[in-house]
Amino acid sequence: MIDQATKDKILDAAQIVDVVGEFVTLRKSGVNYKGLCPFHDDRNPSFMVSPSKNICHCFVCGKGGTPVSFLMEHEQITYPEALRWLARKYNIEIVEKEMTDAERQEQSERESMFIVNEWARDYFHNILKTDTEGIAIGRQYFRSRGIRDDIIEKFQLGYALQKRDALVTEARRKGYQDEFLEKTGLCIRNERGTYDRYTGRAIFPWLNVSGKVVAFGGRVLDSRTKGVAQKYVNSPDSDIYHKERELYGIYQAKKAIVKEDRVFMVEGYTDVIAMHQAGVENVVANSGTALSGYQIRLLHRFTQNITLLYDGDEAGIHAALRGTDMLLQEGMNVKVLLLPDGDDPDSFARKHSSEELKAYIDKHQTDFIEFKTNLMLKGVEDPVKRSEAISSIVRSISVIPQQIVRDSYLTRCAQQLQLNEQTLVNTMNKYIARDREERQKERERTENRATSATDTPAEEQKDVIIPIGLHSLDEQSAQIEQLLIQNIIRHGDKVIFENVETDDGQTVSLTLAQYVDLDLSQDGLQFSKPIYNQVLADAVAHAGEEGFRCETYFTNSQDLEVSRLASNMAVDRHQLGGRFKMEVSKEMLRQNILHLVRDFRYYILEARLKDLKSRLNSDPSLLKEYMELSELFRTLAKKIGRNQ
Repeated sequence: MIDQATKDKILDAAQIVDVVGEFVTLRKSGVNYKGLCPFHDDRNPSFMVSPSKNICHCFVCGKGGTPVSFLMEHEQITYPEALRWLARKYNIEIVEKEMTDAERQEQSERESMFIVNEWARDYFHNILKTDTEGIAIGRQYFRSRGIRDDIIEKFQLGYALQKRDALVTEARRKGYQDEFLEKTGLCIRNERGTYDRYTGRAIFPWLNVSGKVVAFGGRVLDSRTKGVAQKYVNSPDSDIYHKERELYGIYQAKKAIVKEDRVFMVEGYTDVIAMHQAGVENVVANSGTALSGYQIRLLHRFTQNITLLYDGDEAGIHAALRGTDMLLQEGMNVKVLLLPDGDDPDSFARKHSSEELKAYIDKHQTDFIEFKTNLMLKGVEDPVKRSEAISSIVRSISVIPQQIVRDSYLTRCAQQLQLNEQTLVNTMNKYIARDREERQKERERTENRATSATDTPAEEQKDVIIPIGLHSLDEQSAQIEQLLIQNIIRHGDKVIFENVETDDGQTVSLTLAQYVDLDLSQDGLQFSKPIYNQVLADAVAHAGEEGFRCETYFTNSQDLEVSRLASNMAVDRHQLGGRFKMEVSKEMLRQNILHLVRDFRYYILEARLKDLKSRLNSDPSLLKEYMELSELFRTLAKKIGRNQ
């Protein structure tokens, strides 16, 4: 457990710009910062970060929050894990008691898998550095590839002993459970027992964007490659690792990607490592698999410029073509560089100095139009094949989301191929229209599936009763409800009524939250959303506590949903944009909340009356309730000046 004093120290130290900046490229915008939202496919910066409020917010998808809630959402970690992440970042010591077996068992499975992977990384790395076999075989392998000791440390490379159960034996001795050794993929269990997955292999740990060990790659050593079916063995998918979502080297490369505003994409582990050693650090690998949308959007957070850097053989060409259209579709600016035959990025980087490598890349990388044109039309004379190749090029251009960029590429393509530009435009428009039609059909199919899954037969609906407060709000009443909860989050702790006399003759002061709760509870009214009722109840429960502030309390809530709601409610466009900040007086708050509560009560009662009226014919016993509610409604309508 983290004590409250340490927790407060962490929360005080955590700065939203520092934390978000670890994952998103931020640029100054007035007194604040903005960048591409990491929570949705964002092509125009909509993610705003406010240093003064110490929160972030996306005005498209609505996600964001404090440093803690941002980490919880982005890294899919728990509240304590987010605090520990921040403690490490700000060098704040956390003294925790040794976990008992019962506490260890209660730890989340996800956290346990990260712990096991972190231990395994250190285990493999120490074997490489200190064990006789590790030094003689593992370290010798890396040295034979020209990999320096500082690069070995940077990527935490390791070696797995040739004994079939070396890791599992040591893990058990350290108290780690077989369950998590298997779930992380470190070990394999069969009818004969539990065995190490990576026996006798060089080890390449996979770190996610925040530096957590999510997986491993194991390479069989050169002397054993002949006749071996699998040169590389990689971790299987698990709760913490999905190969289509991760990129090898992203943690080591992210700062260089931002600095250079470009990322190089290569195929394998050793390609990444060799490029780093040659001084090119803005490089990642997808490890031979097809690029996914998740991977591209991960890169897009840091840059929109990418160069595909592959060897010039048939496999390299295929890999470059395979990823181009998806990259273009995600709004990336794509260049391609195929290395001379017989070289991959690893071997090429080891043959050249850092200056030579960078100069070669700058001179020979080409945009995708030139690459695809040279590749598909070189030496092609047959009109049919030539037409197919041109159609493929135009098809690639059609997926680019920015119209100006599409038009620019089409103009260049027409000039290079000596074709009528309007012909290419017409062809491209056909592709765009076809794609739009397909997307519309897919949306309709999705909506139809959702409708069929949620439709309730009429005979099941007729007995549904909508209690007061638990109703489906129309747009206007939903806005009033949202304004009420926004006031509670922003100002719920502020006293707006003083010297209020109670039934027993005592006088009390009421905070904004207490007044809302008192007024609604008199007639058994409540909000339509459980989370709103939870926020109101918490604000009332803490009213009067020294130092209690609703906005701070709710934005820093351990409940991610509450924290997200509070962060959304704590900002609006003009405030986050830093144009002005208006202080609200007690009188303004009081008058505002009086009107909001009255309007909210009016709409709740109106909705309930409509429901009762529609049910009177089938259930006459509701007449008494309807008459009583009608009288209450008329009184309220008269008070707030609404004619009924």
